Amino acid sequence: MEKIILRICLLSRKKDDRTKMFRIVKTPNHVLKIDSGYLEKGRGAYLSKDKDVIIKAKKRRLLEKSLNVIDAQNIYDELLKLLD
Repeated sequence: MEKIILRICLLSRKKDDRTKMFRIVKTPNHVLKIDSGYLEKGRGAYLSKDKDVIIKAKKRRLLEKSLNVIDAQNIYDELLKLLD
């Protein structure tokens, strides 16, 4: 039996299976990237795989605040492309 790993979405604050979320990681070199394997080293943040959630997070600049970076607009655009 596989163990289900729960994570909390930045926007909705709901716990869910991590495979239903995107993990965005700030590497030790201060580079933001999407972690599709959930194994990258660094500070991570989770967003649900929902178009509305990503758009609202972009408006509120949640990734910038939680990962302490200046600009993450390209990450939001990449996430929206992955959903299409």
